[in-house]
Amino acid sequence: MEDVKQAITSTLVRLLRPLMRILLKNNIPYGTFADIARWVYVDVASKDFKVPGRKQTISRIATITGLTRKEVKRLKEMEAPDDLGAAERYHRAVRVISGWLRDSRFTGRDGEPRVLPFEGGEESFSALVRAYSGDVPPRAILDEMLRAGIVELEERRVRLLNRGYIVRKGEVEKFGIMGRDVGEFISTIHHNITSDPSDAFLQRKVSYDNIPAEVYPEVRSRITEMAAEFVEAMDRVISAYDRDVNPSIEGTGRKRLGIGVFYFEE
Repeated sequence: MEDVKQAITSTLVRLLRPLMRILLKNNIPYGTFADIARWVYVDVASKDFKVPGRKQTISRIATITGLTRKEVKRLKEMEAPDDLGAAERYHRAVRVISGWLRDSRFTGRDGEPRVLPFEGGEESFSALVRAYSGDVPPRAILDEMLRAGIVELEERRVRLLNRGYIVRKGEVEKFGIMGRDVGEFISTIHHNITSDPSDAFLQRKVSYDNIPAEVYPEVRSRITEMAAEFVEAMDRVISAYDRDVNPSIEGTGRKRLGIGVFYFEE
């Protein structure tokens, strides 16, 4: 058990270093980080460490987390620091982009996404949003995508600039994506640590450590192109089973699944 704790401690240091650089660069003091960490401790203990059939109590949460009962009570009464609205806007925008790339109403003969009039019939941006983003007003989705630099609007016509939800503008949205993507990746690793190997999630990586600096641009360009093709192929596979996209799919519950790709340099 001590070996596991030591391994977790070492891992935590490596995880926190890049995060601390971000916090310090953006003038987030230690006290703010510590309060958020305590809140997350209490939130996870409340939701994920219940005794089956019993109500989770403040005393039990205090025992699990090592915090005082008074502190647990204060944190449970505190408003959640995460922005759930931002996550919902992100997922809606992703669905709109997916529909734009593969729905024949919104693509040209070459299969590329067309420039769409904002309004006007069943081949407009508004029709695209209604088909893939539920009851959210088309203007709200357009404003979100404009703010992130994903589309451009000229003479009431909307052009897709990025085939994926790659934010070009706005640090706020970029940090929101960081939280979602890193959180999902850590959850995958945790699943693979704690689950039977036969139930492991996909977790693969390719890296080499003797690459000359001069070839970085070429390698990065080739990888980016290949990864974009892969992600679009995965989008076609996964969206076919999504009931928002394909209402004919039957089944119970509502779960999320997906796959992510990232590139790194040192």
